Amino acid sequence: MTTAVLCALLVLVAAVLTGCGQSSEPDGDGGGSNGGGGARETAPAPGPARASGYGTVFLGIDECSSFGRTSFTEVPCTGERAAARVVARHDGRVGNGPVCPATTDFVLHISERRPAADEDGDGTVPRGYACMRNLAAPHPGDPGGGGGPRTIVGDCVYGTGAGEVRETPCDDEGGGTGGKAPEYEVTAAVGKRSACPASTELYVRLSGPEPVGCARPW
Repeated sequence: MTTAVLCALLVLVAAVLTGCGQSSEPDGDGGGSNGGGGARETAPAPGPARASGYGTVFLGIDECSSFGRTSFTEVPCTGERAAARVVARHDGRVGNGPVCPATTDFVLHISERRPAADEDGDGTVPRGYACMRNLAAPHPGDPGGGGGPRTIVGDCVYGTGAGEVRETPCDDEGGGTGGKAPEYEVTAAVGKRSACPASTELYVRLSGPEPVGCARPW
């Protein structure tokens, strides 16, 4: 083979290899100086999924607390230390936030603190409150239960003087089980006093969208 033929073959092979290495993308997608568009955008890789359930948020909805009202911890709801379940959770102070559900048994006040581990890793548990429902009876937040953070229809009250009333448990005999016998029962919740039944003898201030409780003698 002559030198001229060998050189021609080498040139041909180099041309073929160069053609195979070219991109098949249109000019506008490559981001080069000859194209009209910028570099192609790629979707960012999804971050790690955030865990749910026990431990994700300190005393989040459907999580459970241990026994105690002033000193308590979050515990698994299936554990033997679990006493009550969170039915609602709000930030801030109770007086400034939404009211708890009607049958809430008690409220846990969560002060701002900086534990070793918290719900989102920023080192802070903000001030808030959790509306709790006991895992087992008794349920003082139920109608007639004699307790709970809210007075609702079906609850009984007694007068404490100075135009104030306090909730007490109702019972069939009317003797009461909370140390004070009931004097009135809240039979309706309305928006204004004029909407109360004719049998109403006492008006009780309620929380929620219907702030007037209509009470009749027990």
